[in-house]
Amino acid sequence: MTDRIFSWQPVGFAGPRSRRRLALPAALALAFTITLPTPGLGHVNPWIEKAPPAAPRRVGSLELRPCEDVVALCGKLERPLDPMGAVPGTVTIQVEFYPHTRRGKAQGTLVATEGGPGYPATQSRDEYLALFEPLRATRDVLIMDNRGTGRSGALDCRALQTGDHWTVELVARCGESLGERASLYSTTYAADDLAAILDALRVGKVDLYGDSYGTYFEQVFAVRHPDALRSIVLDGAYPLNGADYAWYPSYAPAMREKFNLACERSPGCRALPGSSIEHIEAALTELRAHPVPATAPDVDGRPREFRADATQLAIVMYGSAPTLTTARETDAAARAFAHGDRAPLLRLMAETVSAVDSRDPTADATKWSAGLAAAVMCQDPPQIVDMQLPPAERRLDRDRAVAERQRTHPDTYAPFTIDEYRAMPLDYSFLDQCVGWPVAPATHPASRVGLDAVYPDIPALVISGELDNITTLADGAAVAAAFKHGMQVRIANGFHVNALPHGRSACAAGIVQRFFATTSLGDTTCAAQVPPLRLVSRFAAHVSGLEPALAMPGNQANAEQLRMVAAAVLTAGDLVPRINYNSSGTGVGLRGGTFRITRTGDAAAEGGNDLARVSLNAVRWVEDVSVSGRIDRPPGRHGIVRASLVVTGSGPEGGRGRLRVRWPEGVDGATATIDGSFAAAKVAARMPAP
Repeated sequence: MTDRIFSWQPVGFAGPRSRRRLALPAALALAFTITLPTPGLGHVNPWIEKAPPAAPRRVGSLELRPCEDVVALCGKLERPLDPMGAVPGTVTIQVEFYPHTRRGKAQGTLVATEGGPGYPATQSRDEYLALFEPLRATRDVLIMDNRGTGRSGALDCRALQTGDHWTVELVARCGESLGERASLYSTTYAADDLAAILDALRVGKVDLYGDSYGTYFEQVFAVRHPDALRSIVLDGAYPLNGADYAWYPSYAPAMREKFNLACERSPGCRALPGSSIEHIEAALTELRAHPVPATAPDVDGRPREFRADATQLAIVMYGSAPTLTTARETDAAARAFAHGDRAPLLRLMAETVSAVDSRDPTADATKWSAGLAAAVMCQDPPQIVDMQLPPAERRLDRDRAVAERQRTHPDTYAPFTIDEYRAMPLDYSFLDQCVGWPVAPATHPASRVGLDAVYPDIPALVISGELDNITTLADGAAVAAAFKHGMQVRIANGFHVNALPHGRSACAAGIVQRFFATTSLGDTTCAAQVPPLRLVSRFAAHVSGLEPALAMPGNQANAEQLRMVAAAVLTAGDLVPRINYNSSGTGVGLRGGTFRITRTGDAAAEGGNDLARVSLNAVRWVEDVSVSGRIDRPPGRHGIVRASLVVTGSGPEGGRGRLRVRWPEGVDGATATIDGSFAAAKVAARMPAP
């Protein structure tokens, strides 16, 4: 899941790359009753002491020493590369151990496991520690890099790691380069590695948290090592297997539901006839009829070249990357595209081109391993082909399976065709990626990880985002049902992975913290109270296409000036959701101009937002109004966005204004208030928050 800048993109068979029964003693339970945050508030307990500098210590049979880059203890365990002994060699599994901060014996151990596959869990330590903070006074925390990731022998298939995009040939070459090791990075062996670490540490039963692919790992671990678990939380979960699994049949319904629900809950979109998918279909028809080469800026302002076609729109809608902007803008951008204004949709496409790439700029395999992702994806989940066939015969099997699917279920990925879906990047469409992967040996057969799985009777909690089309509500329900006493909590208006700091609400984190403390669900009222998205109602090429801001008492600005006021507010609102996805600190406006972002604080804090200032230089959201000045975004999920803007019109009315704008974040029905002046005319206005 990472320096993912909170985009949580998918790679792998059903998750992003992005980036867990015993009752508590009465006294301890009372302590948690008093001090745990109410779900949704995200408080940090004042009685938790800061961790002292780490000192070497032995825990169980492991010698732990101070880590080089974090205040924690680091340890390692040599594990056989092939637990069955057919292939010689070992792999060194690295862990970070964070001792509880209060004096006395630990009351338990919290373990976090990462998404991907391919991301090292230690790269997301800040987010996991933030989630666990209210429990850390009495609980130790353990984070392990799975075999083949991070410091646990990261796999580096260089061509796949550095290629412009995944191809069947590059994936096949990666498998061939791994040779007899190709089948030895299965989730089953990574789960066994964790069990061995826990045995060595002698920590007893643990509480296990995982997100995205980490939930797949958790299920494998629970099936193979049930006695190691006290409880389990699966955040953004999908099952090990199921009917029709290899075709991912819940993806399209969840994607359609995401856009339709968001539209129904947004006044401007709801006022239009038809559903959101119906709004988008006109642009899809145009892209099918007239696909064209295109260039547009990504979220860092870099020009991206791509083919604007139906598949590129599918990537925007299925890829959910960047998460917030694609959900907020696709409906309006598609409507604008169908009416000749191509800039908004092409920008979304360009931003998705960069956002779906899980690699860091240096293609460092220790930060995300494409080789490990391919090895897991081609070993563990069911495929539409028989993985025991040689690759040449497998291609024929693939063609047969696709033809049969097109005949019997042509709407599997509607509104897109099966071929349009298949043309997405292999690590998003999934169907073709393993066609050329080497045949696994009979000793380590592929696609058998979830077969005949018997889930243990332990407290199990599944957290699912209502708008998550990556690990869907239906997927989460299937996982919860697999546990005898499994429970699913649906986070209204939530996306993929909700308990970590980047989630839209602190609700899920509070529910998880209470569940780990008490193994009971408690009050989940907040799960239905997460505010809906504020969608962009419309894109306009010129200020004349906008509704004017609403005049308030004392206003002297005329209707044309109030349209420029609206343009200025919408310009600011266009940049704020892009702050977290920007990694360069600079960018360009939708129709020109530049901006610079200065950040201070901790992006792993509540809400995944640090304090940020955006400096605007003649940024244009519409062609004939440029905006300069600054925007100050508060940290966390709540607070007031403040902007001081200089607005210059270039249309017939022209004019120059100075405005102060304020609106609250994290609340439903937010309103932006504006004051200032245009020439000698006083401005006093309001409008829906952008």
